[in-house]
Amino acid sequence: MSLPAHQRPLYQAMLDLGLERWLARLPEQLAHGLNRERHGDLPSWEKAVAKLPPLPEQRVVTLDQGTVSVELVLDNSRQRQCHNLLRALSPWRKGPYLLGNVFIDTEWRSDWKWQRLAPHLSPLKGRRVLDVGGGNGYHGWRMAGAGASFVLVIDPSPRFYWQYQAVRHFIGDADGGAVQFLPIGIEDVPDDLNYFDTVFSMGVLYHRPSPLEHLNQLKATLRPGGELVLETLVVDGDERTVLLPGERYAAMPNVYFLPSSAALCQWLERCGFSNVRVVDEAVTTQEEQRATEWMTFQSLADFLDPDDPTKTREGYPAPRRAVIMAQRPH
Repeated sequence: MSLPAHQRPLYQAMLDLGLERWLARLPEQLAHGLNRERHGDLPSWEKAVAKLPPLPEQRVVTLDQGTVSVELVLDNSRQRQCHNLLRALSPWRKGPYLLGNVFIDTEWRSDWKWQRLAPHLSPLKGRRVLDVGGGNGYHGWRMAGAGASFVLVIDPSPRFYWQYQAVRHFIGDADGGAVQFLPIGIEDVPDDLNYFDTVFSMGVLYHRPSPLEHLNQLKATLRPGGELVLETLVVDGDERTVLLPGERYAAMPNVYFLPSSAALCQWLERCGFSNVRVVDEAVTTQEEQRATEWMTFQSLADFLDPDDPTKTREGYPAPRRAVIMAQRPH
């Protein structure tokens, strides 16, 4: 089978890792996720990545610090070219990145989230990781920087896929090909995979109309004894507290269930997880999520009540996020 060059490493990784059952589905999944008729801007994103200039072999790649960075020397012309092509992939939501001399100041300070949760993780060295709804792959690169042997980022957005490919262009093979991206959702992962050592689901649960189904899908991707890292919007309250917003929450559509941390822990236990614990909970600040040169649309400040920033403009409690760890029993 003849494959585009940017897809070959994913196929080879899955072959090497014994994921033959999934491998059979990849052509259809990639064709659907990158279907130009479904995503009108997709050809322009693909073209922007294809136009990124060849880069010098000598580079310093840093994946274990707040800014995922690739230091290399570019002349002024290639630096401008890279800047313009990377801007063509905007908005950039997760980061930050420093690619050559181009600093991508993303909407989210995703490094702050990583800093909060990383001390609570089981060591990632040598582990196989699934990052569900991983955006452009920022946290995936950080997982590789922490020693993960294989990180599969899944996200159905083709924009994020091509942002990942742009970052990959700069990183090259410095990660040994550890980080791969597949433009699908959790529902497209083979049933009862029982494979990954660690599974992350961050910023996904509240978009699912059936949250317990999502938790069970996550559990089915984990090997027995594997670890779940779940980050989602929560509200204050006890184990019976769940907010069901109206048409929008903080201007976001498709927000279905916002439980309290206590209720969410109970959900996880009901789905069969063990060792369930909240490791972080905090109100999202306007310093952590904001509009920037690389994400010029409205952001958190625009979604809060201008007279009372403890509430959304719809009158709900302002965004509050919790990180909960759990284990699939042996």
